[in-house]
Amino acid sequence: MLFSRQLARRPLIRAPRRWTHSPAALAGLKSVTEDDLVHFAHFLPPTSIVSTLSPSAAPSSELESFNNDWMNKYHGRSTTVLKPRTTEEVSKIVKWCNERRIGIVPQGGNTGLVGGSVPIRDELILSLSNMSKIRSFDDVSGILVADAGCVLQSLTDYLAPHNHIVPLDLGAKGSCQIGGNVSTNAGGLRLLRYGSLHGSVLGLEVVLPDGTILDQLTTLRKDNTGYDLKQLFIGAEGTLGIVTGVSILAAPAPQASNNVMLALPKFENVLPLYKETKRQLSEILSAFEFMDRTVYDLAVKHGQGRALNPEDVEGAECFVLVETSGGKREHDEQKLNSLLESLMEADVPLINTGVIATSPAQFSSLWAIREGLTEAVSKEGKAYKYDISVPLYKFQEVVDKTKNHLQEKGLLHEDAVKYVVGYGHVGDGNLHLNVVAAAYTPEIEAALEPFVYELVASYKGSISAEHGIGAMKTHALKYSKNETSIEWMKKIKALFDPNGIMNPGKVLP
Repeated sequence: MLFSRQLARRPLIRAPRRWTHSPAALAGLKSVTEDDLVHFAHFLPPTSIVSTLSPSAAPSSELESFNNDWMNKYHGRSTTVLKPRTTEEVSKIVKWCNERRIGIVPQGGNTGLVGGSVPIRDELILSLSNMSKIRSFDDVSGILVADAGCVLQSLTDYLAPHNHIVPLDLGAKGSCQIGGNVSTNAGGLRLLRYGSLHGSVLGLEVVLPDGTILDQLTTLRKDNTGYDLKQLFIGAEGTLGIVTGVSILAAPAPQASNNVMLALPKFENVLPLYKETKRQLSEILSAFEFMDRTVYDLAVKHGQGRALNPEDVEGAECFVLVETSGGKREHDEQKLNSLLESLMEADVPLINTGVIATSPAQFSSLWAIREGLTEAVSKEGKAYKYDISVPLYKFQEVVDKTKNHLQEKGLLHEDAVKYVVGYGHVGDGNLHLNVVAAAYTPEIEAALEPFVYELVASYKGSISAEHGIGAMKTHALKYSKNETSIEWMKKIKALFDPNGIMNPGKVLP
């Protein structure tokens, strides 16, 4: 079992509308009118108003990117997009909409998977894209304060010269916005190292549904004065208010990073490998990513990269990408090499073979495989995506049971379901179950739901690990939250948003 040090080399048809909840969520809400546009024009410049209703009406095509999600799966019919530049402008917009009973959909980069950032009907879209200022950064404490519309990659680029990083890394970092990340409690690729946003977000500035500005944009690491209100808005998906500013604790940039792709003979080896990796790498372990053989092969097929030579992956059932991030390259490389040597010399080997990056280009190439899985799946067909949390040892079982269920339904063939694949973050129990079909059809959806949700519930898991509930999973919330929890969520929603204008029809059934 020689460890090879080799160079790793590194799309959509319109889908049917799939709102899965009752339109009663929008009952009593009004549409935007020309009179409303006149009011907004009193404090917004023309460039901040895009509407098919205005005297100089914008073509409907100009609103397409706002009304449709990136998967082309969810479609709204909004006539108006507003792009405020300040929190005060957001406040004025929300106050007016609350008085007029106009539904509002807050929108960041629109990179979600569950339809949370597009309208259900013709609600007003409030885009945060013009709010992209970095307000402050303290390179001693590492605390960054920024507008909600700042793109994640832009924040990363800003912090780089200061030797800090955002404690969040996503495949969509080039277009997603920090306010949307917070509102969906995005987890990302390195939650294992840096934890969730519930821990790294120190404060928020939020415009409440009546237009009141709730300023909790603290830069304190410790504040034990009563209720921690900011936590209500992290993961609320804009249903309780609009996040306009974020105070977040940036992490010191690692001085050395390494990664390695490992081929495993069977899934049963993943958890022993994870346990041994944690034991030996301890504080420098930053990611431990799993992908099954099928999705790895799709990545190779569609040019996302090839970590190992074809002859080296014969007999491999799955793959793991391990990353380390530390403060001293020699120390980190010694620990990683020691781990690899112990794995190769074990009496009962946990791995078949692997490849370790030996340059920044190779490092990026290995990550490109993992980050390219979504694109590879999309090129193969229409993906039903289930972002779930289940016990680690159940990852492969979930994939296998779903595949067997579809086989029994007579749907596992080229004209219906082509593949059932699984990949995800072993460090936090987040499995991305993807069912790749030739087309979205009611028959396939009926076979998958509620089957997948019932399967997750049988493991006491979560139907949404990091992408939220949005509009896709409102009906399925009961599989992860009991009646008491849902009732209190409804009470909180009614307290903050009695008129139901904030992202109506999302999150709650």
